[in-house]
Amino acid sequence: MERSYISNVKTGERNKIQGFVENIRNKSKMAFIVVKDTTGKMQLAIEKEKYSEDFVAKVDSLTYDSVVSVEGEVVENSYVKLGGMEMYPESLEIESIADALPVQKDSAIDVKMDYRWIDLRFEQNTLMFKIQTEMVRAMRDFLLERDFLEIHSPKLIGSASESGASVFELKYYDRKAYLAQSPQFYKQMAMAAGFDKVFEVGPCFRAEKSYTSRHTTEFTSFDLEFSYIDSFRDVMSLEAELLAHMLEKVKAKYGEKIKETFGLEVIVPSGPFPEMKLEDVYAELEERYGYSVPESEKGDMTAEAEQLSYRLSQDKFGSEFLFVTDFASEKRAFYHMRENGVPQGFDLIWRGVEITSGAQREHRYEKLKQITEEMGLGDDVKYYLEFFRYGCPPHGGLALGVDRLTMLLLGLHIKDAMFLFRGPNRLNP
Repeated sequence: MERSYISNVKTGERNKIQGFVENIRNKSKMAFIVVKDTTGKMQLAIEKEKYSEDFVAKVDSLTYDSVVSVEGEVVENSYVKLGGMEMYPESLEIESIADALPVQKDSAIDVKMDYRWIDLRFEQNTLMFKIQTEMVRAMRDFLLERDFLEIHSPKLIGSASESGASVFELKYYDRKAYLAQSPQFYKQMAMAAGFDKVFEVGPCFRAEKSYTSRHTTEFTSFDLEFSYIDSFRDVMSLEAELLAHMLEKVKAKYGEKIKETFGLEVIVPSGPFPEMKLEDVYAELEERYGYSVPESEKGDMTAEAEQLSYRLSQDKFGSEFLFVTDFASEKRAFYHMRENGVPQGFDLIWRGVEITSGAQREHRYEKLKQITEEMGLGDDVKYYLEFFRYGCPPHGGLALGVDRLTMLLLGLHIKDAMFLFRGPNRLNP
């Protein structure tokens, strides 16, 4: 018999369901077993005297989180809280007996990471990945409707210089290779290839030894790049539309569940996101909240400034989002276009955390060659420079961290917001 997901079972008919045993109430004459799959839960009502000894023995042997296949009639029962229906099983197959679980919902976070595949069974985590799936789907659909092409760039690269972040080095036959920090160079190669608009969803790797609630050594990045822009503000405008569309779709499908499970409201922004120069952000943070940093640190956003900028954006603009521009030249990647020494790019802060770095890229070969020579990058970017030698349109793009978006949307630690977390001290499971 073909399996039915629990959310699709029909009352008054024989159905087959498969899933994990979530709850067992086993008395001498009656047994009630709750089976769950990714769509819902179903109570099995078993009046033992109506079943064979072998069937009852199976029921008595069940443990929490055992996996079962059950066939039987589903009937309406208004006393049952799980959708007002229950199943009278006619057959029960035990696919797998589970040992006592080594981790619980309230276990310490590192214990949960040790047994992540069990931790992911908890309803909140299943919901999280349904939400993340909708989030990525909405952003992908938004771009596909605007004629973007989806690409899949290599994660093994031959040079270490890309964004200034530390890289993982590995042996590649008789030479060195590196894990890609981002698909940045290859997105730009696609612009030189005349693709006009591209995006990619894939893994990126950073070798910094960061031990924070938002940093990882491997993460999923949602990248996009497009040609024939007039300035980096074209990129900012597209991102604002992209995120508003995504949040609207997520709110429509899961807004109530997010509020009920995670206690947070999904706020759908309207209109352009507010924008401030970095120097103005620091001036307002000092004036409004007494926060100041040494002049030497004002070329970039400190973690504390990011956190306070959430309050600033709400107080000043009534927005959860804030674009910050005009960073110090030395704090931006070499491929960011500059005008009068000012990088033509931005960071986007959401709920006090940077979720995006974006920019207009330098597309002029001679200018790029000059910059890389001045910075002493040499052979590390030789192949990259070739992309621009034979003509390349003006272009720009951005990268969004899927895991950070999930973390901020649901109010989680980064370890909880990923399928499997990777950090300096975490390489398993």
